[in-house]
Amino acid sequence: MYKAQNKRSDAPARSKSNTGSRRQNGAATARSGRGKYDTPFRKTAPRKPLKEITNDTGEVRLNKFIANSGICSRREADTYIQTGLVTVNGKIVTELGTKVKPGDDVRFNGQRLKGEQKVYLVMNKPKNYVTTMSDPHAEQTVMDLITKDKCPQRVFPVGRLDKATTGVLLFTNDGPLAERLMHPSYETRKIYQVDLDKNLKGGDFSAILNGIQLEDGEIAADKLSYIDDDRSKIGIEIHSGRNRIVRRIFEHLGYKVKKLDRVYFAGLTKKNLKRGQWRFLTQEEVNFLMMGGER
Repeated sequence: MYKAQNKRSDAPARSKSNTGSRRQNGAATARSGRGKYDTPFRKTAPRKPLKEITNDTGEVRLNKFIANSGICSRREADTYIQTGLVTVNGKIVTELGTKVKPGDDVRFNGQRLKGEQKVYLVMNKPKNYVTTMSDPHAEQTVMDLITKDKCPQRVFPVGRLDKATTGVLLFTNDGPLAERLMHPSYETRKIYQVDLDKNLKGGDFSAILNGIQLEDGEIAADKLSYIDDDRSKIGIEIHSGRNRIVRRIFEHLGYKVKKLDRVYFAGLTKKNLKRGQWRFLTQEEVNFLMMGGER
């Protein structure tokens, strides 16, 4: 997708073009219009088997299991557990922090509870929405866009996009999958389109690829591309999950980010989704994420 790239690592590396010849000043161009990132995901094998990334056995805390069943909140579930109203496989459990496995017989007041169905959806996040479950100081959160009649399950966003950033945002109630996607060793691919207040200089282009020093350590983009001839629109691929990392990279070099749009996350795009719209993932997309996705 991009003409210039380096290794997926926070350590600096010299950039080369796909042809193996070095471009002057690290410059690369991408000649295509809108929708250039909205391509079908490729079924590529993960670098590491998932079992090497996590030892998850499907166990969840008992209070979370109860809350996910729709009866109450986790805090209320703790109270019910301590008062002896919950049994696991026929035995009363009063110890907080107890974990249950898939297939365990969990009952509240004698009634068996079923774990909540796992759901996965992708949203094209609009501007001025905060990525949080709830915020008393925020006028609008991304959760306001997910209606209970269409998605009754309690889902949460995987990762964060700041208030001014738009684009691809994944939601699920599958905690283990979310943890894998956000874990640094998983190196989840993220691609952003950045609109700057001025043209990106060739020297700064090379610096972003080779690595720059921020207050929380060195960072380098995985791939970088000019999108328009005026060179103020940039495509950047990065796997780091640091807070506001894309904005901070350009701000560190003296640029103002006028617009930031995430167009790709873990094999998912916002294709056919208008701002604020969302949809459930297809089974093929879910299977793709489970197998490791594209990184």
